[in-house]
Amino acid sequence: MLCWRRIAALAFVLALCEQAYAQTPPPGQAPAPPQPQVMMPDAEKIVLLLRTSILTLNDALQTGNFTVLRDMGAPGFRDANTAARLSQSFSDLASKNIDLSPVSIIAPQLTEAPTLDQQKGMLHLKGYFPGQQAQINFEMLYQAVDGRWRVFGLSVQPGPSTPRPAAASAPASSAVKKK
Repeated sequence: MLCWRRIAALAFVLALCEQAYAQTPPPGQAPAPPQPQVMMPDAEKIVLLLRTSILTLNDALQTGNFTVLRDMGAPGFRDANTAARLSQSFSDLASKNIDLSPVSIIAPQLTEAPTLDQQKGMLHLKGYFPGQQAQINFEMLYQAVDGRWRVFGLSVQPGPSTPRPAAASAPASSAVKKK
């Protein structure tokens, strides 16, 4: 049941973001000028984006204050979400008391190649941060705004811990009598 609530909350947040993004200017108003072409960020920038976003979410979860997470987002994200709505959307994650801070030192693993939608100026990232206590699965959508990548949609969920490679087992010690 909780899994469905998480999926529904995520779908709700992403739908609100998509709805805000899809809004067109009213009739008679000139469309916005075309955005300059955005470039795919390099691997280091992608890691920095992911870490910063998840650590900001971690701060929100730890303090119960989602204002900074909201304010750091793209305009469509801010328009679609209040701090209270974000708090509600991530309440299941907050109730599990998951510490997301290990992402600051663990390298993310992308499960899909990063994609860039030039027309919408959107960057899509999906993967996980491996961990001993819990794996941190993520799916992020960023929008280029004034030359900066801003969160447009995010999903962060704990998963099963990443298994450690099995250590070579030493033979069992036994007492041997010499004759």
